[in-house]
Amino acid sequence: MSADLRTGVLVVGGGPVGLATAMELDHHGVASVVVEPREHVSYLRPRAKTTSARTMELFRRWGLADTVRQRAPLHVEWSKDIVFCMSVTGREVTRLTGTLGLALAGTDVAAEPGQQVAQPIVEQAMRDALGRPESHATLLLGRRAVAFDDRGSTVVVTLEDADGATSTVEADYVVGADGPRSAVRTAMGAVYEGSSLPRPNVSITFECAELGDLIPHGNAVQYWVLDPAAPGLVGRLDLDGTWWAIATVRPDEDEDDDRTGEVDATALVHRLLGRELPIKVIATDPWWARTLIADRFRRGRLFVAGDAAHQNPPWGGHGYNTGIGDAVNLGWKLAAVINGWAPEALLDSYEAERRPVAQRFVAAAAENGRSGPAVLTAAAGLTSGGATEEAAAVIQAAKRTEFHSDGLVLGVGYTEYADVQTTNGSDYLPVAAPGNRLPHTWLPDGQSLFDRLGPELTIIGPAWHAAAFIRHAERHGIPLAVLDDPSLGLDAFFSGRLVLVRPDQHIAWIGRPVPDAEAERIVDEAIRGEWRHQP
Repeated sequence: MSADLRTGVLVVGGGPVGLATAMELDHHGVASVVVEPREHVSYLRPRAKTTSARTMELFRRWGLADTVRQRAPLHVEWSKDIVFCMSVTGREVTRLTGTLGLALAGTDVAAEPGQQVAQPIVEQAMRDALGRPESHATLLLGRRAVAFDDRGSTVVVTLEDADGATSTVEADYVVGADGPRSAVRTAMGAVYEGSSLPRPNVSITFECAELGDLIPHGNAVQYWVLDPAAPGLVGRLDLDGTWWAIATVRPDEDEDDDRTGEVDATALVHRLLGRELPIKVIATDPWWARTLIADRFRRGRLFVAGDAAHQNPPWGGHGYNTGIGDAVNLGWKLAAVINGWAPEALLDSYEAERRPVAQRFVAAAAENGRSGPAVLTAAAGLTSGGATEEAAAVIQAAKRTEFHSDGLVLGVGYTEYADVQTTNGSDYLPVAAPGNRLPHTWLPDGQSLFDRLGPELTIIGPAWHAAAFIRHAERHGIPLAVLDDPSLGLDAFFSGRLVLVRPDQHIAWIGRPVPDAEAERIVDEAIRGEWRHQP
């Protein structure tokens, strides 16, 4: 029996990671179908709010970065500070400045700074982009995937709408971006490994028109409340009086107390604010700190990405950004195989590359969580009476790497060369080496180096030095752009070496000109997801 719809890639889940997968496939001209139960994006629960500099660079590749910034209520220049205080309207203890990649604008380090923006705004921007007439994506909203039939060369997926009516989609590949309860992960027979703390935190979205004028600390991305009686976080969602808050459990509370029932959100917010202001609670969302990674990211034609593959606590803002990295890594590889210029063996490199990255970010978030608001308050020895210089020093030491994580965010790499780019995840020294993200620079004409890369493979260097690579690519139909412009100064930037760059802006190979046979091996290894170390 034939399916109702046929596509190259079926993406199960239309959150930011699923939509990003479709965006990446669309970037390479590959058709996809995205299945998502929610017909409309909900703005009640903002979820992720930190879009990293690296994610913004990836958005830039799709032409989405400017749209996200334009729609974000908080401009990147609005604030770069994290304030630690006894209450939002109370005494300040200390602050961190230049945080979360927000200070990278105009530096050579990155093509884009980070952006504070609620997840629903990003989702809607991607939905709008994928809904354009020229898009290769089809959004099937109001439906969920309920069954998977792997037929060897394709997978037939049964969909169900809200009324129980079913339909089928046949796809070459299926990507599960369907969150913690992933149906695709279950169909793969994959399971989470790790731990989940039983104590819930509570996220609260609320309105308070008066609050902004009463904060004595000035603008800040986040206000960390360190009152032992009310530890948590508060931040703005916009400049019109909409706020988010996280009320966290205290160290002395029973870890076995699963407090998932009704909470007095108004009372929790008042405790965080330090005074009883008129507020309107819009939504509450209990969540648990989970450090989980699937034991596999692929089985045959099924893949998982984002929360379906890994879950980490929100501390540091890495979970959603790691998922976007998954989507780009997997998306370009699926596109290369479907478009016929890479072998299916390339898909094996997805799990090999992304699972260690997920482990790294989950571990970083877990470490950040060890100094969450409640724990940090206790460690700093704070009391409701005020703050001390010693407490400020403890906080600065504990939270610096959480909010200054350029080495972790921009230093992602897929070989041992990644580790030489940072000492502790905070500092970042870009190294042009196989597996690493291509070091960024602004060109004399004002463009980003990343803007001059081709959509598929790119070789940077004089064409006559790269002739062996060009010949091999032309003979075998491998799309290879050549960036050969002496006026850009790239020969000096890369010390006279040729640089072969993948579609995801990671270096596949770097070295001196090589003979034809060696160039063929280098390119063929790159399109199998293998790494050639520097000669």
